[in-house]
Amino acid sequence: MRTAPTTEPAVVTRGLVKRFGDNTAVDGIDLTIPRGGIYGVLGPNGAGKTTAIRMLATLLRPDAGEAEVLGHNVLAEPKAIRSKIALTGQFASLDEDLTGIENLVLLGRLQGFSGPAARRRGADLLEAFGLSDAAGRQVKKYSGGMRRRLDIAGSLLVTPEMIFLDEPTTGIDPRSRNQVWDIIRTLVDGGTTVLLTTQYLEEADQLADRLAVIDHGRVIAEGTPGQLKAQVGSGALKVRVVDPAEREQAAEILATTLGGGVVREADPTALTVSLQEQARTSDGLAALEQAGIGVETFAFGQPSLDEVFLALTGKPAEAEPSDEDTEEPDPAAAAAGDHTGAGR
Repeated sequence: MRTAPTTEPAVVTRGLVKRFGDNTAVDGIDLTIPRGGIYGVLGPNGAGKTTAIRMLATLLRPDAGEAEVLGHNVLAEPKAIRSKIALTGQFASLDEDLTGIENLVLLGRLQGFSGPAARRRGADLLEAFGLSDAAGRQVKKYSGGMRRRLDIAGSLLVTPEMIFLDEPTTGIDPRSRNQVWDIIRTLVDGGTTVLLTTQYLEEADQLADRLAVIDHGRVIAEGTPGQLKAQVGSGALKVRVVDPAEREQAAEILATTLGGGVVREADPTALTVSLQEQARTSDGLAALEQAGIGVETFAFGQPSLDEVFLALTGKPAEAEPSDEDTEEPDPAAAAAGDHTGAGR
């Protein structure tokens, strides 16, 4: 069972702002994140998710606004925050020439463990994460999923009160993604609060108790996945046309007839349109028939987070060029690096 959130928030931000030159990466974010459970921050690349995480983890200084993490101010008490949190960034912060156990021993020694204690703790984590058989293998020979699991293990040498997971499943296969999801759920069951950023709608839907949707550095919606879906409407019409060449015309007809946002699915024949009223489904199908567009299948279903994102932002949730790639690290925080772990 998950640990019930306490009344004291894990994170509170008020008007949080971060700029890089002329680019405002975070533009006045207000958040209150409860302790316990998984809080998701959803948005495309360049939305400001990583910048926000790095400020909360004390790796970047805010340009304006305030933020508290576990009761401590990010500017006044960064050491107190770092002693209680862990951060796993988008890319594995591992030495590829070292073995799995050597990486964990190294990180353990940096966090104050003795050599034998670091080796014992590392071995326990490798077993818990299903990596014992690869303990003596160089990390450069690990798969992407194995690297992500080892990276998260490195963040847990000392069990943190809160862990920031910045797009932890980017670039790994579906099986490894499911394994990481299981690890995240286990962390919460053990009492750790998780702040998860992702651009994967399915991941947010599967894991998060509550969600904030960020676009262009601003929070545009916040609530449970169910509450966000309710903002879209009562459901969605999913249509597959016979001829892929007619899909674009079908999309225009459905948007005009039903007045909802249309998502063009990966399948070149498939479309999904959000509906306010299920009864209007027949209107859209009749309009397609009148236009001579053949429909192979259609179905009415509940809205997904894809439809939520489209309704909120006017565009599908897909990867975009990231303004955050141009971030310059704060010199005062650079020494902490990207792989922050809870102190002893």
